[in-house]
Amino acid sequence: MAETSKTTTGVTVRRAAHAARAPRGSGFRVVGSVLVLLMLSSSVPSALYVLYQQKWGLSSGTITVVFALYAVTVLAGLLLFGSLSDTLGRRPVLGGALVLAMVSMALFAGAGGPGLLLAARAVQGLAVGLATGAMGAALLEMAPASRPALGAQVNSAGPTVGIGLGGIGAGLLVQFAPAPTALSYLLLIGAFAVTLVGVVRMPESAPGAGGGFRVVPHRIHVPAGARGRFTVLVLTIVAVWSVGGFYLSLGPHLALSLLESTNYLVGGATVALLAGAATAAQLMLGRTEALRTAVLGLCGLLAGLGLVLLALGLGSAAVFLVATAVLGTGWGAAFLGSFRALSTLADPAHRGELTAAVYVFAYLAMSVPAVLAGMLTNIHGLHRTSVGFMAAVAGVCALALLATLRLAARIRAEGSTA
Repeated sequence: MAETSKTTTGVTVRRAAHAARAPRGSGFRVVGSVLVLLMLSSSVPSALYVLYQQKWGLSSGTITVVFALYAVTVLAGLLLFGSLSDTLGRRPVLGGALVLAMVSMALFAGAGGPGLLLAARAVQGLAVGLATGAMGAALLEMAPASRPALGAQVNSAGPTVGIGLGGIGAGLLVQFAPAPTALSYLLLIGAFAVTLVGVVRMPESAPGAGGGFRVVPHRIHVPAGARGRFTVLVLTIVAVWSVGGFYLSLGPHLALSLLESTNYLVGGATVALLAGAATAAQLMLGRTEALRTAVLGLCGLLAGLGLVLLALGLGSAAVFLVATAVLGTGWGAAFLGSFRALSTLADPAHRGELTAAVYVFAYLAMSVPAVLAGMLTNIHGLHRTSVGFMAAVAGVCALALLATLRLAARIRAEGSTA
């Protein structure tokens, strides 16, 4: 027993020494690439949904169920395996997630109907959920010593960069390349394989790596003293991800309808425009106080939703594109500000439990309203459903804005910060 203990201790010490000597920059770039690639792959189907509808005769309700299944399995993977990389290590968890991602891409490429499409989306969601905790931690641990804040910035901006690139890249391939429902996924299999090599070669950064496979589901908990502020701030999360879910599922179809176009690049460009504007806003407001950023974002969301309603009323494609850019700016800022403010509501030892609660609301907001909108589209049509959806989200945004302004005023009166 003593000899085994000494051996284990020696392995741990050697691993720690290796991690300390290994260059962190290369590993950081690898993990950042994994984040962008996974988010890119998650938005590729959005550019193809219109094509799937036409090819297989799918309803809007079916399309939103396919999208929602992804959100649900991401959440399940995150909550079940979010802490796995703390004991098993960042590298094996990221490697497993990349293998699952390649399996999902193969299922997408071979899909001939909604059955395999649902299976592919479920496996993809599980891959992203498995990788999320490991990516977030590794980016913080491996950030360059000269730029320690870079890890948090990549964690925040990486998803929107990936979503934007996926939308525009898939749109280009669908419009101008052969085998539109397979080529994007085959290229991604190759990209994931190259990235997997990088993951295998990068240093391990988890302090407790080597502890074996141990599933410890994330505990969902909001501290009693923070529940009032949590309720206020999570309203913004709900509004933000309701918009994101709608655009990623039905947004391309709406854009093609308003533009009266059959160019599939339009659908992908709509997703890219929303995500690109969100990324720009997050980079510009990265040092702005959290609640102020959330307020600015909510104002942007309200302005963008108002412009979308105007575009739908006028049937104007130009106004819709402007509205999408404004909406994306508000989306990025509101999410950044509210998430940063929420992260301060618990001490570091319980921050993971609070973050799990935030993700539950985020993914439910991404999936449930989108499914309802898809079902209503089958009854009332895309145009009328979009008007009702945007008006409802605008109401949530207005409520969140008033509540956040009151919270900010109360915090200023108490002399504290958020």
